[in-house]
Amino acid sequence: MKIYSYKDLSEADIEQLCMRQLGDDESIKARVSEIVQEVKICGDDALRSYALQFDKIKLHDLFIGFEEISEIASTIPDDAKAAIDVAYENIKTFHSSQVSKEQKVETMAGVKCWRESRAIERVGLYIPGGSAVLPSTFLMLGIPAVLAGCQQIVVCSPPQKDGKTNSYVAYCAMKLGIKKIYLAGGAQAVAAMAYGTETVPKVYKIFGPGNRYVTQAKQLVQSAAMTAIDMPAGPSEVLVIADETANPSYVASDLLAQAEHGPDSQAILVSTSSEIINKVLQEVEFQLELLSRKEVTSKAIGNSYAVLVQNLDEAIAFSNAYAPEHLILATAAFESIIPSIINAGSVFLGNLTPESVGDYASGTNHTLPTSGFAKAYSGVSLDSFVKKITFQHITAQGLKNIGNTVEVLAAAEGLDAHKNAISIRLKD
Repeated sequence: MKIYSYKDLSEADIEQLCMRQLGDDESIKARVSEIVQEVKICGDDALRSYALQFDKIKLHDLFIGFEEISEIASTIPDDAKAAIDVAYENIKTFHSSQVSKEQKVETMAGVKCWRESRAIERVGLYIPGGSAVLPSTFLMLGIPAVLAGCQQIVVCSPPQKDGKTNSYVAYCAMKLGIKKIYLAGGAQAVAAMAYGTETVPKVYKIFGPGNRYVTQAKQLVQSAAMTAIDMPAGPSEVLVIADETANPSYVASDLLAQAEHGPDSQAILVSTSSEIINKVLQEVEFQLELLSRKEVTSKAIGNSYAVLVQNLDEAIAFSNAYAPEHLILATAAFESIIPSIINAGSVFLGNLTPESVGDYASGTNHTLPTSGFAKAYSGVSLDSFVKKITFQHITAQGLKNIGNTVEVLAAAEGLDAHKNAISIRLKD
């Protein structure tokens, strides 16, 4: 990891450091566009063709139903079942707290306005599979979708080598009451949910992480198919702010935990102490040798860096510029820093709060904005699965009170019909 000194960085340097390098986006965009178009035109036939091409599996049925899901779920190891049960309860508890009802507001006598939530009727959940099955993502997306009351929850996950699904995913489906899992992965799964096929229903909003192909497909269908997505996303990332109270071995483990997601992940260390930076980098080298995904992780570490700052104010300034998906405050002074955090997907406080707990079981959602989008986007929550509809009711007295205001403003804008819609009522 290269080390930078914050005091030597110009504003342009910081902006450049905070840019995420996505490399071969144009070639990926072209390939994804081809896949999406093929699924749009050929439907199920395209999904079967891509399953054979990418997953090396010849599929007859493009989904597994409730009985098969139940049978597969029964094979889950006991310890995994218990772990999913705990994670499920914690995530459900946290997201249940987000259910709220807004009060009606009388903006002036006789004029009442309010908002009500309505669940998005059809949502699509993409659950990565293959060699990197993510049952935790199923919980993170499925629980708020169920709590929100979405009428149709379409789940797509790549088939395993046996042409079925993983027991962990099947068990999550049982917990969530999902009775069908569609066996499609990658950009083709996103396209199937966006346009619909003979088998896969069309949805109104697509959720879920994935590789660059999945991300590109989500962005494409957002405009081409007018299908909403949870958020723009890129490779996973973490930024750790560490001062002299940080534990170097803990910090190193957090950096490596994020780096093992993929070679294009980023793990950024920002510290007030050059000694801490040196100790963390030594620990990174030591711990890296013990990892099963050493090759992938080392590539991500090679794309990462450390920044030496003079104080925590500079550390927060850099973090807000970077806008990390995950922000870890490895400092005893985390309480005083919280109000200064402006841009971050999810924040982990103190030396005993690793990012891993948020990924799996603390209760917060791990589907978060990356690539700097934390400057404008929030992570997935119950609100992601609902729409807020405004209502208003005007009484006769209210119309008298507000009528002249609307007439004057409508006339000022040259919209006579708008003015008349008020005037005609006031005359009665």
